[in-house]
Amino acid sequence: MTTTTWALDPTHSELQFKVKHLMITTVTGSLKSFSAALTSVDDEFTDATISFSGNISSLDTGNTDRDNHLKSGDFFDAEKFPTLDFKSTSMQKDGGDYIINGDLTIKETTKQVKLIAEFGGIATDPWGNIKAGFTLSAKINRSEFGLTWNAALETGGVMVSEEVRILGELQFVKGV
Repeated sequence: MTTTTWALDPTHSELQFKVKHLMITTVTGSLKSFSAALTSVDDEFTDATISFSGNISSLDTGNTDRDNHLKSGDFFDAEKFPTLDFKSTSMQKDGGDYIINGDLTIKETTKQVKLIAEFGGIATDPWGNIKAGFTLSAKINRSEFGLTWNAALETGGVMVSEEVRILGELQFVKGV
């Protein structure tokens, strides 16, 4: 069997996270620098593997003070742990979507997570490149990865929720 490697097209991809702040609104951030690779036996992506690495120093929420706090030892400790990494352990088709199980590592803590990947399809761009698109979603508990900083609120509750939603739009180029 021949395997095909699909390289990430970073100009048409994005990776975001969303977390509740003060338990009343959601703050969105993104990783501006990340890489990913997809290897498959066929264009159905059954039994495909995917890996991902994100540069923590590229984290951006649109607020420099918040970004610096997230990169500090209170959260990601970007100086000591410069990347977060994911490597799939299985990928199964589920209707028009895929269930991707894999190991997510943040701050040297590795946990099994499940990603849902909505397959957008395969298209050929005007330059003859074959591309595949996926919309990813997942939920993780940040405390399980050592991201435990928080502050209690006078009104009850906490400043930052434990649940973090991960969202991605990933476009891959075949055989690059």
